[in-house]
Amino acid sequence: MERPAPTAPGARVARVPTVIADDVHVVYKVTGGGRKGGATAALSRLLRRGRPDPAVREVHAVRGVGFTAYKGEAIGLIGSNGSGKSTLLGAIAGLQPVASGRIYSHGQPSLLGVNAALMNDLTGERNVILGGLAMGMSKQQIRERYDGIVDFSGINEKGDFISLPMRTYSSGMGARLRFSIAAAKDHDVLMIDEALATGDAAFQRRSQKRIEELRATAGTVFLVSHSIGTVRETCDRAIWLERGELRMDGPTAEVCDAYEAFTRGG
Repeated sequence: MERPAPTAPGARVARVPTVIADDVHVVYKVTGGGRKGGATAALSRLLRRGRPDPAVREVHAVRGVGFTAYKGEAIGLIGSNGSGKSTLLGAIAGLQPVASGRIYSHGQPSLLGVNAALMNDLTGERNVILGGLAMGMSKQQIRERYDGIVDFSGINEKGDFISLPMRTYSSGMGARLRFSIAAAKDHDVLMIDEALATGDAAFQRRSQKRIEELRATAGTVFLVSHSIGTVRETCDRAIWLERGELRMDGPTAEVCDAYEAFTRGG
């Protein structure tokens, strides 16, 4: 049997796509305030049926965004508030429908946000179990990784908080626990929305190391952060969105430099 020829020194190895966004548009409707209940309001809505509701407006949050993400990349999403970063992550995760265009992904993307749905009335311990199951881990895997999840989060460093209800946690403690649960599993595509901005320097170092491990063992990491320093330290590529449009996509240092010049008015 003939053996395949060895790869020549310096030859480029084909990169494996994990996410392809093809001319993606996301439009959602926002209901304005001031709508009142009661019979009069109900009658008004009936009379207006078939006509546009002036209290509802459409927001074109993502406008024709296209890119290809590859296995082993850590990609930072940067941009001003309301630029469409979190909306784009939601679309990649399948949680936000696209108005037009297509998103193709390898495996099931996992979205981790600071508002990830853990249950405030349950203890941290129970949330580790539920969160692990939601991330696709088996009960055996959760048991094996439980101590590591708690240690990684650091929430027990000043007391036995893991046995207390989540409602007693600070926002930072909750976000660290959510990241720790998600980071306990390897992912084809892991999307992190502002979770790394909530911890101290030691937690951020642990998080960055874990992101490196995820990139090496599985697939792609997307990181949304308002901290340009975190993106520079964690990511090798950056995508800059502004008003829903892709302004720049390239090496982290170049994109971050351009974005910072833009925010300074330079």
